[in-house]
Amino acid sequence: MFARCQNSLLSQARSAALLSTTRNMSSKSYVLPYDHQTSSSVVEGADPASLWSLTPRGDKPPKAGTTRVFYNTPKDATTVVTSLGGDFAKKPANTKRELVRKAVASAVKDLKSHEGVKVVKVDASVDPHAAAVAAHLAQYKFTLKTSPISAFDPRLKEPIPEKLSFAPLEESKDWDRGVIYGQSQNLARTLMELPANMMTPTAFCERVKQEFEGIPNVEIIVRDEVWAAEKGMNVFLSVTHGTSEPAKFLEIHYKGAANKDERPLAFVGKGITFDSGGISLKPGAGMKLMRGDMGGAATVVASALAIAKLQLPINLVVSTPLTENMPGPSATKPGDIIYAMNGKSVEVDNTDAEGRLVLSDAIYYTATEYKPHTLIDVATLTGAVVIALGEVYSGVYSTSDELWDQIHQAGEIEHDRFWRMPLDEEYGPQIYSSNADLQNTGGRPAGSATAALFLKAFAEGIEPKDGESEPNMKWAHVDIAGSMEATRASPYQAIGMTGRPVRALVEYVRRLSNAA
Repeated sequence: MFARCQNSLLSQARSAALLSTTRNMSSKSYVLPYDHQTSSSVVEGADPASLWSLTPRGDKPPKAGTTRVFYNTPKDATTVVTSLGGDFAKKPANTKRELVRKAVASAVKDLKSHEGVKVVKVDASVDPHAAAVAAHLAQYKFTLKTSPISAFDPRLKEPIPEKLSFAPLEESKDWDRGVIYGQSQNLARTLMELPANMMTPTAFCERVKQEFEGIPNVEIIVRDEVWAAEKGMNVFLSVTHGTSEPAKFLEIHYKGAANKDERPLAFVGKGITFDSGGISLKPGAGMKLMRGDMGGAATVVASALAIAKLQLPINLVVSTPLTENMPGPSATKPGDIIYAMNGKSVEVDNTDAEGRLVLSDAIYYTATEYKPHTLIDVATLTGAVVIALGEVYSGVYSTSDELWDQIHQAGEIEHDRFWRMPLDEEYGPQIYSSNADLQNTGGRPAGSATAALFLKAFAEGIEPKDGESEPNMKWAHVDIAGSMEATRASPYQAIGMTGRPVRALVEYVRRLSNAA
């Protein structure tokens, strides 16, 4: 047996004994998460405790995600033993899940660098769902380099298989669910990473049709600008005036509930496929990041895909207004006043605050047309939330304590976390004091809060009507401008677009629908 310890050297005596055999890389490999207190052998010839003891300082539990790679162990296989850290059994449940994700992802990152490894068997017994999520997120790497051929190349006629294929040592429905969670988040990452010339509103809709093809209980509807004008979506259309790319309004209808007429849940996602700022042009430095300004649309669509693949027993409506925001000759100008679908007048103070403009008509349309019991909108909306929360948490504004609790709990389970922000009318004068009912910016102070307050005016049904004790609709706005991008790598998140909060949204729906 030959063993190699990453990031450290075996003692000379032990090395001499182990080097008597030749390193043998195999297409088959194992990932074995190692609990230093209670771990037992699950693969014959590859006992984690025995293997770990061969390495220096093998008697001391290291940080979670520390790995050791062993070749020809068992015979004709490569095994990665990956630490779950010390006192794993005493950790809270959500902490354990994250430690499993870190451990499995670290092992997958090791295996990605090894030529010849193709099939990876994972000991997922501790948490099959978390292990599957981690494996698929860790393998993801977006590139459009041509050598080797990229799996993301839009010119491909047939998809290129992933370098590694994963399977649990024992079959598990939880593993299968985790695979869908991870793959769906990866879809959102891809939609956000693709440059704006490859991910136009039209291309976005075509990609969504492909992804949902063959999935039961799903209807895809693509609306055009003529339809939007007939509906009175003037605020949404105001953002389209500067671009030559046709805007689209994409709807996904999934009817998974036993009663197809049951009131649906609704997701609305901001779909600015490229945001130059319009007439209020952004600085050039870093503007290419604005290819991801359709992150809200990407995440709600990817979440809907997971929900439909899992066939969760719930009805869901997804709306995504899709357009570029460009400074063309017909572009909306600062100071323009437009009448929204709900009849309110809106002054455009800054054309770079376009996200709330496209969302306003979309939220009102979805709320009044489909009368959902709950509406959640997701948007890369404000730079202010980046300053407030960085990239660790997504900001949430909600009119419902119950809805907030449900979203928060789902985020904690998936470590795709949220922080509740103030939705307070005392911020109102910042956006109510113009020549129109609403102004699309309220200055720098509390910029994320005033953006949420702007959207609240279009969430029809969140206030109890005459004679009613409860509102007709629960609403939450999720600002992901900070969490959309990772600037620091983690074991299962490379630097780049994150695809958050897909897993949290799917987990919220799974728990809401009481699915197993």
